[in-house]
Amino acid sequence: MLETLIDTYGDGAVLAMAGALVGVIFGVAAQHSRFCLRAATIEVAERHLGPRLSIWLIAFSAGVLSVQGAIAIGVLDVSQSRQLAATGSMSGAVIGGLMFGAGMILARGCASRLLVLSATGNLRALITGLVLTIVAQSALRGVLSPAREGLAQLWTVPGGEARDLLAHLGLTHATAATLAALALMAGVMLALMRHVRVSHVLAGMGVGLAIGLGWLATYAVSQTSFEVIAISSVTFTGPSTDTLMGLVNSTSLPLGFGVGLVPGVFVGAASMALVTREWKIERFGPDTPMERYLLGAVLMGFGSMLAGGCAVGAGMSGGAIFALTAWIAVTAMWLGAMATHLLMLRPTRRAAPG
Repeated sequence: MLETLIDTYGDGAVLAMAGALVGVIFGVAAQHSRFCLRAATIEVAERHLGPRLSIWLIAFSAGVLSVQGAIAIGVLDVSQSRQLAATGSMSGAVIGGLMFGAGMILARGCASRLLVLSATGNLRALITGLVLTIVAQSALRGVLSPAREGLAQLWTVPGGEARDLLAHLGLTHATAATLAALALMAGVMLALMRHVRVSHVLAGMGVGLAIGLGWLATYAVSQTSFEVIAISSVTFTGPSTDTLMGLVNSTSLPLGFGVGLVPGVFVGAASMALVTREWKIERFGPDTPMERYLLGAVLMGFGSMLAGGCAVGAGMSGGAIFALTAWIAVTAMWLGAMATHLLMLRPTRRAAPG
């Protein structure tokens, strides 16, 4: 069936359709579950293991379980993915991750969360996401690219086993899947203890499963097509910049997985918001200053390109295949976000009576 689709519509169209399907699943699940790395980091920074942390843990472990389980049974091979096969930047993962984490707190959401919120009528998220995308494009190919390349070259790691965290730890894919299953059970238990709705728990699992579906879909097309197809999964900064620049600079948009993913997430999140009557217009106000959001967008745009992806692209998709730089990047995102949140709390605490 896949061969027929490729012969009829071409590789790009099939990848775009796959991206749209995965995007809809991700958008619906992320909107309903309130999946948000920023909220999870805030709970940990405030020493509270709450519902947002449980949802993030469920989504992350479900993504790792689906990917590592598929590899263990022989239906997926990610060894040629960019996150593992190409030269990686350790300095970029650390510096970019810290920048992204700080920006995530300032903008009140990571790249994926901003896209989901935009679909629910949040104009703050829409404007912030557009600025993030423009800065990311500038860091990739524009005026900021020399600075990004200079920071990325400070400390690099070759592709192959040197970039494979499982190889460093001496773990098999089956062991990684087992550990992910245990983490998933822990996340579900935490969610139930915090009275998280069962539908939100299932939606959190859906976010993780979308990561696995992305890897499986692009891998299946790469194995069927006569062309060289780069396998990948859910990520937002790169596809968002490609989509925006394609719409601005050309009359036709080259089709691919990312081109279908971004509108798919938007449609999925908007549909869920409309069904649950959560769609509403939200604007900037006295408690949501635009300058803070814009600064966060700049930090996330540059940081994501330096770190090799956003909180989902590097943190979940890269983390699910145990790319060394991805795990370092998501750790730096956590640290940057928690430190920024605690720093922002200090003036409030000083001003409080007593």
